[in-house]
Order: sequence, then structure tokens, then C-alpha cells
Amino acid sequence: MNKSSDSPLDRYITKNWTMVIVGNRNVNICETDNVGNNDGSNDYNLLFEFIAYGLVLNVVGVFGILGNIITMIILSRPQMKTSINYLLIGLARCDTVLIFTSIMLFGLPVIYKATNQLFVYYYKVHPLITPVVFPIAMISQTVSVYLTLTVTLERFQAVCYPLQARSLCTYGRARACVGLIILFSVLYNITRFMEAEYHECFHPNYTQILYQLHPTPLRDNETYISIYINWMYLVVMYIIPFSLLVVLNAAIYNQVRLANRERQRLSQLRKKEIGLATMLLCVVVVFLFCNFWALVANVTESFYGKRIEWLIQFSNLLVTINSSINFVIYVIFGEKFKRLFFKLFFPQGVCGWHPAGDGRRGGTGGHAGAADESEATGNGAAMLDCQNWSGRSNRVSRRTQHQHQHQYSVNDHRGTGNTASSALSLYGGEGGAACVSNGNSDSGPSRTGIRRDYSIGTTVEESQM
Repeated sequence: MNKSSDSPLDRYITKNWTMVIVGNRNVNICETDNVGNNDGSNDYNLLFEFIAYGLVLNVVGVFGILGNIITMIILSRPQMKTSINYLLIGLARCDTVLIFTSIMLFGLPVIYKATNQLFVYYYKVHPLITPVVFPIAMISQTVSVYLTLTVTLERFQAVCYPLQARSLCTYGRARACVGLIILFSVLYNITRFMEAEYHECFHPNYTQILYQLHPTPLRDNETYISIYINWMYLVVMYIIPFSLLVVLNAAIYNQVRLANRERQRLSQLRKKEIGLATMLLCVVVVFLFCNFWALVANVTESFYGKRIEWLIQFSNLLVTINSSINFVIYVIFGEKFKRLFFKLFFPQGVCGWHPAGDGRRGGTGGHAGAADESEATGNGAAMLDCQNWSGRSNRVSRRTQHQHQHQYSVNDHRGTGNTASSALSLYGGEGGAACVSNGNSDSGPSRTGIRRDYSIGTTVEESQM
């Protein structure tokens, strides 16, 4: 978030004090220029700020928090336990914290400035929590940036170096990466906790004791501002991650483009990796777009001395949108994520419609949906397409060796007319697969029939998202 420029420490901080005696103690007089008294000269800026922060940011933030919670629930399911999904869970968590802090620092204070509502929050809560909430927001932003970079690096290994990725992209390594990123983010932003403090002040219009922010000597130090707030923030939060994201995603995009040309020759596992890389490529593109304007605002103010208010507010809004939109991308591009989402939250579908691949009426790709049903619930009535390679068979000519699909239907016919299904684990050639098929009821005598269908096909394989 562009909080070095449009920071609560800059917008609401008070540097000039006038002392008065209230009761038996000396108290500073609150500055009234930056606490909601508007003379009408900046109505347009206040209106834009209210729309950007008070309306859009708060509404998008609420939906973003809900979407991130749903994302964490779905990606935490046993069948979704992978290294990449663990990284995405961590990204959803830090994005949720970032949205909360954005609402507290930007979304709620502007409501009072525009409507004179939330008086207690603006004067008595916001100044007290800002010295703590602001550093937490900066930590969350740092974690979000470098988790996005880690996700890109994981996909780069999986797409460009698939053999090495099997040993490098493990669940344990993903957990270690998240821990190290959090540790680095805390250490890097530890000085943010020492930049501001609150003081009591007497507001002449309300004739009561309120609170306002006051900078610490560290925050006023010119060397600290130049090196840490300007240069280090630019390098650590923008130049390093943005450069790596552009280079890595360019390589991923090139690999995806080449793979799409030869899609018919790809294995199902390879298609899965390419599909997941495409989805995460969209996540990174949105990330770069939403954070680019914060970069422009920071460079403009820090190195050219120009503070463009609408650009600062717009960039902060885009950062909050970026933290809220990943759930939408997962639903659009992640087939398995979409099926689990509708299975958990809309089991009856939406107005009779089911997503493609859930195997129900109104959707397509019933085999993929049945595979997910079997994996998630253990329902024996699911059907899986299984693949058997005939590499070891001497009865197939080497010139005509190809991938075969075997479908085994096991029908257990009961006298009562009830249908029972059984699963057979059949292994043939070099590749084996466990198959489950639907049975059809028959009123005849109990018997078991096995039908084999030797046809050319592809294996239905669950994607990670």
C-alpha cells in the first residue's frame, strides 16, 4: 500500500502544539485544520476521498474479507493440500489483515470528515490504534508482495523445470518460505512501531479532551526519511519484487504459449501445471497493475516533491482491491476450486445451475465432477476414466502404441432393485489407476458383469485449483 506517501502518520499527524491549562494540567490544543473542519475550499477533494475510501474501499474490503475467508476454507480441504495452495492460504491471510488495516486507517476516518459521523472513532480510537495498526499494515503488505513473488517462483519451477520441481516444491518447503517471509517482514518494518505516538489535546469546538498523533524524533530524522522511508522502501517493496515478477512471468508466459501450441501432445499432469500457471499469471498481472500506481505516487512525492492527492487515494484503493480480488480469479480459472466452492456453499446449485465439471444436470464434464466427488466424499457411485499404457504388451505393434482408456463397469444387481457400486483397483502396463463406476439396477438374479472398453482417451486428472 502506498502508505509512505498517504500515511496516517502524514495525514493526521500534528507537529505544532499550543499549550493550554485544563483543570490542573497543561494540555495541547488540538489542531482543527486536519480533524474535520472544512471551509468549503476542498469540497471536491473531500468528495473524491469519501467515494474512494468511505464507499468503494469499505464495500470492496468487506467482500474481500469474505472472499479470502472462503478461499482459506476451500484451500484447507484435505484434497487441496499442496505446496502452492499453502502459499495461497498464506497470501489470503495477509491480504485479509491488509484489508482490515486499510479500513481502520483510511475507510472509517473519512466517514467522519464527510458526514460528522463516527466522532468517537475519529478522535478517540483512531489516534490510539494508528501507531500499532500502521506497522501491522506495512508488515502485511511486505508479506503479500513477497508471497506473490514466491508463488511465481514456485510456478516458474513447476512449468520450466518440472523434474527439479518435484523435489523442490514440497509442502515443508512452502511452510518454511512463509515463516521466513513473515520473519523478514517483521524485522524490516520493526522501526515503523517507533514512528508515531499519541498525545492528549483539548479541542476548543468540543470543549473536551481528545487525542492526536505526534511524530517521534525518529520520524522527523531527515536521514531516516531519506534512506529508510524513501530509498529502502522503493528498492525492497518495488524494484526487487517487480523486476523478478516481470522476468519470471515472462518466462512462464513463453512456456505456456509454447505448450498451448502442442496441447494435444501434453500429458494430463503437464496440462494441469500449465492451467495453474495461467491462473496465477492472471493473479500476478492484477498485482502489478494495482501496485504500479502506488509506485508512481511514491516516486513522484519522494523524489520530485509533488504530492498528487487523487493519485495517492486511487493507488491505495487499488491496493485494497488487489487484496480482495484473488478469490474471484480462483473461481473463474480454478476448476477444482470452483467445484469445491459450489459443493460447500451451494450444494443445490444456483437456480438449478451447477458449474461445469460437477457431473450434475446443468453442468458439463460429468467425469471430472465425479472424480472430485469420489475424492472429496468417498462416494462409490462416482465414475473415473482410467488410463492404461500398453508399453509392455507384445500384442501391440510399436508403430501403433498409444494411450488406452479402460472403463470398468461393475453392476451389483439386487433382487430389491437397489443399486450398489464397487470400486476395482486395476493395474495394467506401466500405469495403473483406481476406477469407480456407477451400477444399474436389475431385477434379475444376482450377478456381476465386467465390461471392458478399449478406446483411445485421456486420463481425467484432478488439478490443484
